Amino acid sequence: MYRKREDLEKHENTILAPFGFRSQDSRGRAYADKESNYRTVFQRDRDRIIHTSAFRRLEYKTQVFVITEGDYYRTRLTHTLEVAQIGRTLARALGANEDLVEAICLAHDLGHTPFGHAGEHVLNRLMKDHGGFNHNHQSFRIVTKLEKRYVDFPGLNLSWEVREGIVKHETEYDLSDAEGYEPEKRGHLEAQIANVADELAYSAHDLDDGLRSRLLDPQQLTPLEIWQSVLDSVGLKTHKVSDLERHQIIRRLIGMEISDVLKNTETLLETSKVGSVEDVQTLDHNLVSFSELFLRLNRELKDFLYENMYHHHRVYRMQVKAERILADLFRAYSTKTKILPEEVQARFDEIGEPCSISDYIAGMTDRFALAEHSRLFDPQTPT
Repeated sequence: MYRKREDLEKHENTILAPFGFRSQDSRGRAYADKESNYRTVFQRDRDRIIHTSAFRRLEYKTQVFVITEGDYYRTRLTHTLEVAQIGRTLARALGANEDLVEAICLAHDLGHTPFGHAGEHVLNRLMKDHGGFNHNHQSFRIVTKLEKRYVDFPGLNLSWEVREGIVKHETEYDLSDAEGYEPEKRGHLEAQIANVADELAYSAHDLDDGLRSRLLDPQQLTPLEIWQSVLDSVGLKTHKVSDLERHQIIRRLIGMEISDVLKNTETLLETSKVGSVEDVQTLDHNLVSFSELFLRLNRELKDFLYENMYHHHRVYRMQVKAERILADLFRAYSTKTKILPEEVQARFDEIGEPCSISDYIAGMTDRFALAEHSRLFDPQTPT
């Protein structure tokens, strides 16, 4: 006899903390939709996200390195999976709803443009007279409007709680706009976990890719307290790092970061005396966070990566090229709209030409944008 949805919901009552979100307490979906017999509402949301075209396209969207740099660096897809893995670990340890955290993590970057933040910056500039562009908001539009997979409703018809987690996703590089989702309240514990998991993942794994690519030299990291702390904990003193040692260092760094979040969050949960989801959301501070020590250590690491990796000439050159490529495409489509696919032109009356073009470009992968640019601007490339 298989476990039915009701059995899974009862099981949540035995494993979740009082402040963990029960799937049976979900506010439901925007459109009437019969629930699964063998999946909770949040498990079903997770599955719907994984099967989207937007999720598959993340495989060929930049994290830091464009796909032409090689096959070993992280993409938006591998970053997303790593965020989900860290999120699940934190949720399980804290007694939060693992499925809800995973669904938010898997959806958090669906709205990213090709070429990473460089693509987002240029689209935001080109759309400044039409509301701008924000990948966080675009992720929300994808799951509520842009994905066309169902006859009875637009988007994925996700639960309120997953949508709330998406609109309240916040890191240093993510701006949230929670209008319509109780902006006076902070995110539930699961949304807070997804936020920290994202920040933890990109710092550690960008460092990993920087060392692998040799954009970063281990000697450059010597002044960083967190680097020295990790080296000491694994017993390394050398200024040169082999591939095996690099794996060991990044693994230990992630473990230290997760342990710090768990210990600090446990302390905050105890002192705040929260006993429900509502208690969590009406506090004046987040509960899932790093300690003051690790906030300082991570600040040093992020500043180092910003200065020495994200602004490295190899990365910066590609950012400049990416901005030119997307700007060229936007101008070409705006000037000659007939060169756009018919399904894009069909949306002009509904949302206008600029927004339709922005959606089309934002949905491109790196390699499609490069190929499209060649087709439009290189006379020798077949159209």
